[in-house]
Amino acid sequence: MPGFPFARALATSMALVASTSLAGAAGLTLQPVKVPEWKAVYGRVEARDSVPARARIGGTLSDLKVSEGDIVAAGDIIATVQDDKIDFQIAAIDAQLLGLRASMANAEAELARGEELIKRGVTTAQRLDALRTQVDVIRNQIAAAEAQRSVVVQQGREGTVLAPVSGKVLSVPVTRDAVVMAGETVAMVGGGGFFLRLALPERHAVLLVEGASLEIEDGNGAVARSGRLAKIYPEIDNGRVIADVEVNDLPTEFVNKRLLVRVPVGERMALLVPQAALRSRFGLDYVAVQIGGTVAERAVITTAPISIQGIAMVEVLTGLNSGDEVILP
Repeated sequence: MPGFPFARALATSMALVASTSLAGAAGLTLQPVKVPEWKAVYGRVEARDSVPARARIGGTLSDLKVSEGDIVAAGDIIATVQDDKIDFQIAAIDAQLLGLRASMANAEAELARGEELIKRGVTTAQRLDALRTQVDVIRNQIAAAEAQRSVVVQQGREGTVLAPVSGKVLSVPVTRDAVVMAGETVAMVGGGGFFLRLALPERHAVLLVEGASLEIEDGNGAVARSGRLAKIYPEIDNGRVIADVEVNDLPTEFVNKRLLVRVPVGERMALLVPQAALRSRFGLDYVAVQIGGTVAERAVITTAPISIQGIAMVEVLTGLNSGDEVILP
């Protein structure tokens, strides 16, 4: 109950009705008070960001370092894609560079001879300009080949598949030695933390409030932890409103696991009595009430206890009416 606006009003109403009774006085005059209307729905444990780790080049998956459930950090190597054609392309460019460098050495030697001849007046300036142009052309061809080699080498480096975010590996749809294409997903990584995603009927959309507290039950129906309604999405999907719940100690061993969540979708009036006022005999619960000058016991049907300001209270479904004077122990 802590965290709801009406919980504070509920505690105030109980204090006004019987401010001394909860402290151990003899009587409590029943009056209806507002309590939250709960709806139990299943929420799924999901990762905030599900980001695929994709292959940047095509080839054979030569190494796969992760499997489902592994924890990775952003930038970790997940797999390696091997493309044999890249090695052949680098070898071809290296051979081309050897030929260009040999041509460059010859052109520079021709240019040196031409400069020596122009000093003697044996050759023409036009011939010398042609030799200089030839040297510049070969030099630029070498620069272009070296740049092309850098591109191919970078393509080879891009064969390493990196984790896009820090988180848990959710799925690995490929196997070692499989052929993958550029852009194909190698692993799906869930990062950014985990949350509960709810899908509620759209009639409850106007009753949901961001920041409201929720209760998450365990497998036995008991409240195991509390959460906060962090985000309500404006788009209705198939007649349901989608909402995200933040839980501090959310179990993340199994992603997409369903947990039962109790969501406040409104308020209603109820009669509450302290659980200490109940007396159980032969499987029935009784409450002592004062009628005139006498004390009588009435059989009641109650709900599971709830805690209000540290006091265990139960809702009386049948057996008591507003205005009854309940005798407290």
